[in-house]
Amino acid sequence: MSTAFVFPGQGAQSIGMGRELAQAYPAAQAVFDEVDEALGEALSTLIWEGEADQLTLTANAQPALMATSIAAMRALQAEGFDVTDAAFVAGHSLGEYSALCAAGAISLGDTARLLRKRGAAMQSAVPVGVGAMAALLGLDFATAMEVAAEAAQGEVCQAANDNDPSQVVVSGHKAAVERAVDIAKAKGAKRALMLPVSAPFHCALMQPAAEEMAQALADVAITAPAVPLVANVRAQAVSDPELIRQLLVEQVTGSVRWRESVLWMADQGVDTIWEIGAGKALSGMIRRIAKGVGCTAIGTVSDIAGLKA
Repeated sequence: MSTAFVFPGQGAQSIGMGRELAQAYPAAQAVFDEVDEALGEALSTLIWEGEADQLTLTANAQPALMATSIAAMRALQAEGFDVTDAAFVAGHSLGEYSALCAAGAISLGDTARLLRKRGAAMQSAVPVGVGAMAALLGLDFATAMEVAAEAAQGEVCQAANDNDPSQVVVSGHKAAVERAVDIAKAKGAKRALMLPVSAPFHCALMQPAAEEMAQALADVAITAPAVPLVANVRAQAVSDPELIRQLLVEQVTGSVRWRESVLWMADQGVDTIWEIGAGKALSGMIRRIAKGVGCTAIGTVSDIAGLKA
């Protein structure tokens, strides 16, 4: 059996996530305490007792989801599991930072600060209302790329997330993305819908955020991960710290090649994937991508108990 650990991205957040883990495992509580200290605020209070609209803000959601994933990872370690049990780690968008933290490439405090900066930079890169994202369902990636190219008409419209064989997210200028929705429907999409997001992530409009992250990442220590990272923008494994630094910058404007990443891991013999952290979104995608790969979501005390049973 060959296993990979994967870490969720934005959209998986919910009020209360990780609280049960923190109550059951001192090591998980210590993660939230360290993230609070790194950010100079009680993010854990927002995660556990706050308002959903505040948690959903990009600058909060990104470090919050990472903290929950690392808390789950530390709880697993307390039960005798370790990141080195995996052949690879990977993460969806911000989840790539969680993966690198879990694999020891970036410290927890630095990861929290980077994600706070990343979230704020991505939010401020494009004025509210200028950009948008839409999900195209029932079209393959090649067709979605054609849709985006046809919709651009001199504006930005790119395939941002290649999530699974039937779901591609496009991102760019609002008018161009709206055109993509209409074109996708004309090309036979089962559904094409605008997404309730605050900015057009993973497209060229994020270039100001990429420049901010290049500066932020230049000042952070990155070491080789304990197991290789399957990088979003390469869809294959990397371990070199300087290449990882470069790819984290490219990731801000580049596509999240999730479908290809999962297929690449399956081609390397991975037959089991653990989704570590909040929600089960990646597990659903993985089942649609690679039929022979088993997937288990691990984000609660009962999920961990199930592994030991």
